[in-house]
Amino acid sequence: MKTNNNTDKKYYKASFSQKLKEQKYLIAMSAPFVIWVLVFKYAPLVGWLMAFQDYKPAKGILGSKWVGLKHFITLFKEEQFYQALTNTLGMSILAIIFGTMCSITFAILLNEMRGVKYKRIVQTVSYLPHFVSWVVVANIVGQLLSPNGIVNELLVNAHLLKTPINFLAVPNMFWGVVTTSDIWKETGWNAIIYLAAITGIDMQLYEAAKVDGANRWQQIWNITLPSIRGTIIILLIMNIGGLVNIGFEKQYLLGNNIVAEKSLVLDKYILDYGIGMMRYSYGTAIGIFKSVVSIVLIWFANNLAKKTGEGQLI
Repeated sequence: MKTNNNTDKKYYKASFSQKLKEQKYLIAMSAPFVIWVLVFKYAPLVGWLMAFQDYKPAKGILGSKWVGLKHFITLFKEEQFYQALTNTLGMSILAIIFGTMCSITFAILLNEMRGVKYKRIVQTVSYLPHFVSWVVVANIVGQLLSPNGIVNELLVNAHLLKTPINFLAVPNMFWGVVTTSDIWKETGWNAIIYLAAITGIDMQLYEAAKVDGANRWQQIWNITLPSIRGTIIILLIMNIGGLVNIGFEKQYLLGNNIVAEKSLVLDKYILDYGIGMMRYSYGTAIGIFKSVVSIVLIWFANNLAKKTGEGQLI
């Protein structure tokens, strides 16, 4: 048995060294990216130690006082934290639901176009907003939704409103404004993945459906959607993992003092009540909370996909 084990070890060592030689160029190409991930993604995790300290920049991590879970306990006692968490989850869920639906619908409609040139023009125009800064988008949205904007003019002329209103000054409308703006900006870009999945479907399935008398809507429902279901599930898992990581650019640029309660999200909460008030340990504690929640959400969504027999990420 010892001889066999030694032989197996020699075999695996030889096999490993052989693979290294065969893939040396691939390894050399991958090395810079691996180093980049280690330096900028994993090395900063050392900073998580600040969440368990009363961190003082002058003393550094090694010299600051350890306080255990003090900042996490404070976090869960803050009313502003729960307001920020509610706003974050609310806007994220709306973005996932309506963003996914709009992207899939747009990809299917784009795929159904028969004119190749027109199809390319529409696709190009649709994903251009993705490259536009949120500063520009917020300015456009502000002009459109202002009391003198075109949206109010159309609604008043259609007798849906008696007098113009400032949509950005109505707190209960803020989530809808952010979600609509995000859909307009990202639908064309997000539809690219779904469109790529649709183009990979075997055309013989559609031909067989036509022979059986299926119309275009029936083909979409029975062939297109089931065929891209795996892609939809995987993207949903990835989006669910980022449920609490929506940034704060949209909310910051579209928000104002009137809708401040509805525009406060976790990232802006970290900026204002953590870094802005020099509570670095408190801000780090919120960041850890976000990371843990994201991991739990990905695990939950992935296991749900496994149990339902659909596509899964890991």
